[in-house]
Parts: sequence; C-alpha cells; structure tokens
Amino acid sequence: MNSKNMRGRVTIPTDLDVVPQTLEILKKWGADAIRDCDGTDFPQELKDADAKIYSTYYTTRKDNAWANANPDEIQQMYLMTPFYSAPEGALRIELMKGLYPDMLKVNPKDKERWWEVIDRTAGTVVPVSEWTYNEKTGCVVIPGALPFHSYTVSFLAFIMWDPVHMYNAVVNGWKNVEHQITFDVRQPKTHEYTMRRLRTFIAEHPYVDVIRYTTFFHQFTLVFDELAREKFVDWYGYSASVSPYILDRFEKEAGYPFRPEYIIDQGYFNNQYRVPSKQFKDFQAFQRREVAKLAKEMVDITHECGKEAMMFLGDHWIGTEPFMEEFKTIGLDSVVGSVGNGSTLRLISDIPGVKYTEGRFLPYFFPDTFHEGGDPVKEAKVNWVTARRAILRKPIDRIGYGGYLKLALDFPEFIDYVQSVCDEFRTLYENIKGTTPYCVKTVAVLNSWGKMRAWGCHMVHHALYQKQNYSYAGVIEALSGAPFDVRFISFDDIRADSAVLDGIDVIINVGDGDTAHTGGSNWEDPAIVAAVKRFVWNGGGFIGVGEPAGHQYQGRFIQLADVLGVEKETGFTLNYDKYNWDSRAHFITEDSTDIDFGEGKKSMYALAGAEILVQKDKEVQLAVNGYGAGRAVYISGLPYSFENNRLLYRAVLWSTRSEDKLNTWFSTNCNVEVHAYVKNGKYCVVNNTYEPQTTTVFRGDGTSFDLALDANEIKWYKI
Repeated sequence: MNSKNMRGRVTIPTDLDVVPQTLEILKKWGADAIRDCDGTDFPQELKDADAKIYSTYYTTRKDNAWANANPDEIQQMYLMTPFYSAPEGALRIELMKGLYPDMLKVNPKDKERWWEVIDRTAGTVVPVSEWTYNEKTGCVVIPGALPFHSYTVSFLAFIMWDPVHMYNAVVNGWKNVEHQITFDVRQPKTHEYTMRRLRTFIAEHPYVDVIRYTTFFHQFTLVFDELAREKFVDWYGYSASVSPYILDRFEKEAGYPFRPEYIIDQGYFNNQYRVPSKQFKDFQAFQRREVAKLAKEMVDITHECGKEAMMFLGDHWIGTEPFMEEFKTIGLDSVVGSVGNGSTLRLISDIPGVKYTEGRFLPYFFPDTFHEGGDPVKEAKVNWVTARRAILRKPIDRIGYGGYLKLALDFPEFIDYVQSVCDEFRTLYENIKGTTPYCVKTVAVLNSWGKMRAWGCHMVHHALYQKQNYSYAGVIEALSGAPFDVRFISFDDIRADSAVLDGIDVIINVGDGDTAHTGGSNWEDPAIVAAVKRFVWNGGGFIGVGEPAGHQYQGRFIQLADVLGVEKETGFTLNYDKYNWDSRAHFITEDSTDIDFGEGKKSMYALAGAEILVQKDKEVQLAVNGYGAGRAVYISGLPYSFENNRLLYRAVLWSTRSEDKLNTWFSTNCNVEVHAYVKNGKYCVVNNTYEPQTTTVFRGDGTSFDLALDANEIKWYKI
C-alpha cells in the first residue's frame, strides 16, 4: 500500500496570516481538516477549502459582557490557605496570600455555610461564631486561636481569569490581553443564555462542520501564585467544579450536609493519589450525571443544526469522565486529546461510545519550542515513536497538531518530518483498524479508581515527568503498547462482585503504600484480601510494584506479604533476623543485564521460601514467589524503557506459567517489537529506536527469521 497516495485523517491549525501556507501544508501533509486555536481566528478565505472545518467553541468564556453583567454566575472554586499558627492572641489569616490576584476573587456570600475554618492540630472545625472575615483586609480573624495550633481556612473564590487562557497568555507572552472570565453554565440564567448563544454561534458560522467543545463546564484544577507561576495543578481535580448553587443541589440529592472538607481534603484536594472518600465519590458521581445531562443539551443542538460535536479531553473536561457510563449518554461524535506518550494515546483511543477519536500530537506550535535554537524535530520524533507503540495496539482514528502554524513554517525539517508521520499513520491505520491485535494474556491494573482513571494512573498533569512516580508510570506506559488485553478495576468492583476477576490472568498493583493506587485502607477489608488471595491461589498471577498492598495493619505493612513473599522493614521488625538474601538467575531476567529500578524502594526484604532475583545492599529489588497454584512477582520500581518493557512481559508470562509462549510473535531484540493482527492476516515488526537494529523474529507458529531494520523502521508482512 502506497501511503503517499493517500490523504486524510490529519488536522492542521491555521490563522489569518498564513492562508496560502495553510493550503500548501494541507496538500503536503495530506490533511483533510483545518482548525482554529486559542488566540487565532479562522480565515474566511479558507471556508471553501477542500477540508472539514473545526471551530473551537468555548462554553464558559469569550463572553465577558455576559460574565460582567451576571457576576453571581461566574464560576467558583474551593481554595485552602496555608497552615498558620501564633504563639498567643488573635490569629489573622490573609486568604489571597500567595495567589495571583487577577485570577481569583474571594466570594464571602453565605460564608458561614460554605467556608470552613479548621484547627488542623486538633482536627476540629472552628465554630462560625468564633471567627470573622474582614472584607477590607481580606483576612479571617480567629480571636481565640489556641497558642501554637495550626489553622487553615477553606473558602470559595470566583474565577476571574480562565486558567487556561491565563496559561496561554503567560506562555506566549500576550500583553494587555483582556482576561477572559469563566462563567457557570450550570446556573439558571447562564444555562438559558448559553443555549441561545450556541445557536447564534452556529448560525453565524455556516461554513463550520465540527464544533470542537473546549471542553464543557468545569476546568481541571489549575491555580497560579502571585508571580503568575503554576502553584497547583491536578488534571483530575474537581475543586473548580463548585458553587453554592451546585452544592445546594448536591445536598438535596445526597441526603446529607456538604462540607468544604469533602473537596479540600486537608489541602490535598482529593488528587488521584488519595484514597477517595465516600463523600468525594458521591460528589463526582453527582457531577457526572449533571454535566452529562447539560452537555447532551448542547450536543443535541449541534446535531439539530447539522454539525458534528467534538469534545477536547482537556481544559474544562471535569465531569465528562470518558470511561464512565454517563459519558455515553452525551451523544458526542468524537473526542480529541493531547498525546504526550503511549498512556495518553490509549487514554483517547480506548474511549467507547464515540464515532472517532483524534490525537493532538506534540510539539504544540508555541514559542516555547519553536524559537531560534529550538529543536521541534527532536520532540516530534520522541512523541511519535512513543505513541506509535500504543497506536499499534489500539489506534486513534485521526492525528493533528495545534498552535500557530506561522511558527512551524520557519522549521522546514519539521514540516518534512511531520509529512512522514502523517503518511506512516495512514498506513498503520489502514492495516490495523477494525481488528483486535494478538493478546497473549489479560492483565488487570487494580487500584482505588478502576476504569475511571484508565491509562491515567500516576498522572499529575498529562505525561509530565515526576521524580516520585516515573518508576510507577513506567508500568502503565509499558502496558500501553504491550500484547495484553489491559483492564482497570477498582476495589469497589471486587466488593460489588468478586467475579470481576474471572477471565483475568494477572493482577497488577503499582505505587507507594497508602495511596489510591495501591489501596491503603481497602486492604483492611477481609473480602478484598480473600478475593485477591483466592485468585492467585487458584492459578492467577500477581505483580506488585513499589509497595503493593502497602498499609500498616495487623502486624503487616505489605498486606499480601504471603502472596508476594516480601515485606517492608518499617522499624517494627528490626528485632527479627532476615536470612533470605541469595539471588539467582531466572526466566524473568534472561534478557536483562543491569536492570533500572528507578527510584526503587528501601527496606524491602524476602520472606522464607521466596526467590530473590535482584537485591542491592540487602534490599530486595526483584523477587518471585509461589502461592498455591499461582505465582507472584515483586518489583521495586519499573521506569519505562525497552529493557523494562521486556522484563514486565516476561514477568506476566512467568506469573501465569506460560514461559512456553515466549517465542510467539516475538523479537529477541527488546528494541524491536512484533504486533500481529491475525484476523487481518498481517503482522508488523517495529524498530522503536532511531538507530538500526537486528533481531530474530518469531512468528505465531514458532518459526523464525533474522531481520535488519533501519532507524525507526516498520515492516509489514502477511501471515
């Protein structure tokens, strides 16, 4: 198949000052869709171009006249002050200290109901009769504060500058730009106005084919400090989805009074590392139902007007959880999202209930990358080769780019490279779409969130690196392109019906102890422990990374210590001698030399009977253990690399007693992978590096052949 003769499945950005260049890129990249971006306008000269036209639609901003006329319906968010204490006398807490003043404005209305002052030392709420708020000074005063007790104030604030608009303004150096105010579509007046506004927009843009909602109603948590730097970001955060109107409705539905602490969560704001409380899960479920209902109204109008409805999985996406049941009821035609790596690719491509999915590839055409001395080609190469593994398992339907095309045009090598990416993507898509790739095993990632955070585990903000979690995120990244049927299940799923484990070959539990990812107090539930142990005893595999099932309870820290064969020395068992320190060769480590365990874990030791594969300074890094008919593998950390990807693959096979399946659709060189599409009668061999590679390739029947591949090359074969 000659992909160079193909066209389509690619979206490009445009602007008023690059009309002829847009047409040129449209042809060169074989694009079939054009889009505008934040800070750009769509040129009328292109409205008759031979391409589908996307128009970015902002449901909650770009209408300051309405926001200023209805200040009571500006969006709000919960914030918490830092901890403050005083040696004696009254304590004064300045609410806006450390926050960007132009972004937020304190909302003191009904503060007695919606604010909370907490003595964090005692863990008690300060009665509203024992504190006051001075609007002139912006301070909460606690006259009877206890000496040296720490206090915080949880309060509501209006969002006076949309956080994403502020981010774009800061990154691009926009000067004297009008701050776009975020209004609340959930509230009655703005709700009614929004539906009229949408119809007007569609009528005034008859040439637009796709309304690209960016996104719907509630921004993920993004707060800036007084110097306009990011202070706090959580791509999954719900703290900016609140208002007295919304919270009052929640109380009526939930049947119990709302507390700010249900959102504030001691200042952690229920980020996805926290084991979620019942109240927070109730609030999320309420938001999903309400947001889906309102978003469906907008999608129905879009369809009525003859347009497609696309959602950007970013910006104001909170409440539209794409893997939850409510999402399907919205009726969207498509979802587009930013692709940072394989995990974020699968976060988009696995979304059910839409006609097509689209990935926005990096780099974004912004001056932070496209500047003199910048190397956008390098970033684009890393982005593509990382995402390609995941595309070969579950493809998105389209790819695209965003930003300012004018900046990219100054880098002709980049333009040429993206042309090759577009051609290759179309070839991949034509070869693999509509078939299920070969899966050697079914693997389930077990955590507190389950499918709600599918492919997003250990993600603070998209694919950004974090020293404390890259050793865990690497597992999810490896899975995104591995030949497994990957599922995400929660502890609640097991509680509801332990049969959720039927049909699963391996359970993976990854992360630090007492986080949502490993489960924390969920391991105090006998039903959970018994179900997982029964699964392994009866022949299932279990892979634990970091501090799996880590939670101090009943004389154990690793609650599955007898399954995994390892325990952590927390200081409570220093008086017990440990004798199992001899390491040995093993099937899992046959391809490995110097294994990278990333940050690893301190103080892990092996119990009697377990086999140590790697230990350093009498700290276990890799161990295996038998449990009944099943097997378990412990790994201290697993950053993403081709070598570690191979180690995880071998661990899955060993834990399921399937070592004999190794040489099935397999490459002996870990830098090269084989993806088979048996139903389509095709398979491909992929060089994941930018250097030439040689390997021996094993087909599905165990026969093999030697192969040399050029840098980044992919070769297709018929079965």
